[in-house]
Amino acid sequence: MTMSSAKIKSYSIYSAKSKLKKPISDATHTLTEISFLVLRLELENGIIGESYLLSFQYSPNAIAGALKDALPSIIGYEANQMGQVSRQLAHGSEYFGHNGINKWAAAAINIAMWDAWSRTLDVPIWKMFGLHRDKCAIYGSGGWLSYTTDELIEEVSNYKKRGFKAVKIKVGSPNWQTDIERLKLVREAIGDNINIMMDANQGMQAPQAIQLARKAAELNIYWFEEPLNHQNFDGYQSLKAQTGISLAMGEREYDTLPLLELAKRNAIDIWQPDILRIGGVDAWRESAALAAAYHIPVLPHYYKDYDVPLVCTIANGVGVESFDWIDGLIDNPMLVKDGYAYPHQQAGWGFRFLDEHLTRIK
Repeated sequence: MTMSSAKIKSYSIYSAKSKLKKPISDATHTLTEISFLVLRLELENGIIGESYLLSFQYSPNAIAGALKDALPSIIGYEANQMGQVSRQLAHGSEYFGHNGINKWAAAAINIAMWDAWSRTLDVPIWKMFGLHRDKCAIYGSGGWLSYTTDELIEEVSNYKKRGFKAVKIKVGSPNWQTDIERLKLVREAIGDNINIMMDANQGMQAPQAIQLARKAAELNIYWFEEPLNHQNFDGYQSLKAQTGISLAMGEREYDTLPLLELAKRNAIDIWQPDILRIGGVDAWRESAALAAAYHIPVLPHYYKDYDVPLVCTIANGVGVESFDWIDGLIDNPMLVKDGYAYPHQQAGWGFRFLDEHLTRIK
């Protein structure tokens, strides 16, 4: 196969939706739909690389528009020219800003290029980098504030039945004592041998977060995710110093400057890069390397079908987050068993969205 056969020839963009019985809420947002954009890049050799991003109900035209603006400029690039394409896209987006929607578009292209190149070589993504482990720990995520008590207990109990060793629930209620009561119910439902984490989605002020963290210590809460505004670096330093609770951060970040600021303050214990926000595979791995330099473990945000193979290739990868939202939309759901997730063995990312769930965006 010649290198010229791996040039990007065309692209297509689709939307897809997962079923949602009723809206779900955390401390800062109410989600009315679970929706995605799916990108496909076709190479001259006929291979198709695919990526997706989680969009919920937010700015569908803006996200699709950013992709439409970026994609014509990558036609003719080889599928393995990820760095050159990233520089090209960064140059084109500088006027309106590198972060935000432009970064999402660049990341979706990067992820699809890695898929296309791995499929051209007929190897799974993890074989491109080498393994540190052949499986990784996975935790069950959810625990939405909009849940009734019965819904909350049903979800965490189901995670326990499925063999999960850790669960995460939302906090940030108007009264932090309500969060404590929910956490107590979860601890009673799943017992002492399963870790519980809590996530405030930046929805708390420092005084309430400190009170919650102190009281939560009695329940052996494993870590506290995004209690404060993600740019309140001094607030995180103070929270850690006053309570000693482990802090998890990173899903809102488009670069690694916050990681540096938090690390210098001893105010982060777990780095949680979001592969779409951070800029794709290369940027994800660069951020993981920076975290390793500060002896900080990596446990990424949301995208398990991308994160599992990548976490297995880094020394400081400790786990991934589990949502099942795309499992009914793809041809090869990831194997999750006894608290571990296993990377796909097929070429590329190892899964495709099924055509019957896709609507073409023109």
